[in-house]
Amino acid sequence: MRKSWHFVERSFSSSIGRTQSFLRRGSVVQSNVLVSLAMLVERQASEYCQALVVSIFVNPSQFAPHEDLEKYPRTLSDDLNKLNSIDCVDAVFLPEVDDIYPAGIPLDVEKQQGTFVEVKGKSHQMEGQSRPTFFRGVATVVTKLFNIVQPDHTFFGQKDIQQCIVIKNMIRDLHFPIEMHVGPTIREEDGLAMSSRNKYLTPEMRNVAITLYRCLNETKEFFENNNIRDRKSLLGPAYELVDRVAKDMESRKLGFSVKLDYLSLADPDTLLELDEIGEKGAILSGALY
Repeated sequence: MRKSWHFVERSFSSSIGRTQSFLRRGSVVQSNVLVSLAMLVERQASEYCQALVVSIFVNPSQFAPHEDLEKYPRTLSDDLNKLNSIDCVDAVFLPEVDDIYPAGIPLDVEKQQGTFVEVKGKSHQMEGQSRPTFFRGVATVVTKLFNIVQPDHTFFGQKDIQQCIVIKNMIRDLHFPIEMHVGPTIREEDGLAMSSRNKYLTPEMRNVAITLYRCLNETKEFFENNNIRDRKSLLGPAYELVDRVAKDMESRKLGFSVKLDYLSLADPDTLLELDEIGEKGAILSGALY
């Protein structure tokens, strides 16, 4: 698997191949690297780690047969250039699909063979409702990358909050000796969260895509300014906003539509939906398509 490693020039980059026991290693797991990763690395990873590995792998087991695996943005050259500009990344792990899934990985779960990891009780809610096998793929590939890289610290972004909770529970349940760090969501100037799939968006689509950010932000401000805690009062205006935007798009005949995948107000531990926010607070999240 040596061919899968890309070494970044840094003052002690050669040490990653023969890491001493005292060297604190960190890993960043990414399907695709964007500026948001650079910001995450600069803000967090360099504070904890003497050597940092970034794993880049578009993971087939996270995709259902009808999803966009073949079209998913792959910008490896740009990704490596960005990482070379950051003075805290020592190596990039670039495995092939056969390295991670030696038994092969058909997208149909019923046809898959080999070993898979599933975090029960945290994977079926929220995004898991419309993508029931997605977090099985996440947990499996991250377990494999942890076993290969052997990090002491690992870094994820808050944008994928359910993924963070799945991985946090997996680290605990499988006794990985790893400390997990979650960085804040990095957004574009218009509020759109940085994502590989933003490349799909036309300017008109982008104007609509920030609807989710508006929903989340306005709900958060409504909660903080008015101390409103019941689900109906908090989420009602967000549902109305999405409905208004959808009707406006239909009337303007833009050639595309927007639908709400889910809008969640969930317990931060169990991920169960809440009727009212308690002392622990809540996770507010959602998705449009």
